[in-house]
Amino acid sequence: EVQLVESGGGSVQAGGSLRLSCAVSGFTVDDYTIAWFRQAPGQEREGISYIGVRDGDVDYADSVQGRFFISGDNVKNTVNLQMNSLKPEDTAVYYCAGIPGPYRGWEPFSFGSWGQGIQVTVFS
Repeated sequence: EVQLVESGGGSVQAGGSLRLSCAVSGFTVDDYTIAWFRQAPGQEREGISYIGVRDGDVDYADSVQGRFFISGDNVKNTVNLQMNSLKPEDTAVYYCAGIPGPYRGWEPFSFGSWGQGIQVTVFS
């Protein structure tokens, strides 16, 4: 059974950092592209970063470029998202999602496996 479980969310003051982790079971992260999405109340789900763990290919949305960093660990079978210089507008529920093979993009409907989501709140 494919499972993705997010951890590491919480509340932090603006300017602070959080590290999200996506623990994967049922498949090997090497064989997937893993992406992070977020959704704020009343807004559409936004893709913010993805990684092809096998080839190390990564990309970031403009809104997080230079502040967020994605990495994969094929020993622990996890994908992490280091979030620095957090802003109140980063407040959202964050999801990790997976799609088999190489995939370059973050169309939510393309990702068939999703975590349950985790809340990140940034207060000023």
